[in-house]
Amino acid sequence: MSFPRIVTSEILDELSEEDPAAQGSRRDLQRVHRVMGTRAIVGRALETLLASRPARAPLRILELGAGDGTLMLSVAQKLKLCLSNVELTLLDRQDLIRRETIERYARLGWRVQGCKKDIFDWRRENSRDQPVCMGDRWDLIVTTLFLHHFEASQLVALLDVIAASTERFFACEPRRDWLALLGSHLIGALGVNAVTRHDAVLSVHAGFREQELQSLWPAHGIQWQLDEFQAGLFSHCFRADRVGEK
Repeated sequence: MSFPRIVTSEILDELSEEDPAAQGSRRDLQRVHRVMGTRAIVGRALETLLASRPARAPLRILELGAGDGTLMLSVAQKLKLCLSNVELTLLDRQDLIRRETIERYARLGWRVQGCKKDIFDWRRENSRDQPVCMGDRWDLIVTTLFLHHFEASQLVALLDVIAASTERFFACEPRRDWLALLGSHLIGALGVNAVTRHDAVLSVHAGFREQELQSLWPAHGIQWQLDEFQAGLFSHCFRADRVGEK
């Protein structure tokens, strides 16, 4: 038995980056990711998507809604693939990336830059009615716990631009089912703050199931290999790999 998808503004989205409650909630998210197994889920997906690429080929990655960049860092540190020529752009509407995080990426051989920009500004700059130059294209776009913030009409527009801007895309989102909803109500057992407890429930209600993201993915004459699946106890994933022109 399922329940309808409902998107509601989350408290963390409305707080400034300096707000102590927001800072505490972002620390909580690192704990939540560990419980959800997000690092392993994203790592396996990236290894699958990038397995056919030459190990030393240049690789441009864009993470949307990247936050402080530490989740992708933990993924990069555990990847089984040898990726030494990576340019990573971390896009978020707040400037949360610390110098220490960038230095830890550098020790892996990854060149990292933060991009403080609202996702809808990015969408307008990269929309299909604007010419896409090589500097605007990525080999891979990744996002984690981000797409569920948007209504279906917004997702259609956003996914359209993503498909025009990359060869591969992966998203890891909350799963909308009763087990995940129960887990969201029990998240206080992890010692998280009130903002995280409140937003966790809303995230599940706005999450995804079955082929909901696949149904919103554009075609535009391009052949894609699409896969949408459950991962772990609480996550729902979507993967798109461009395989050629029709």
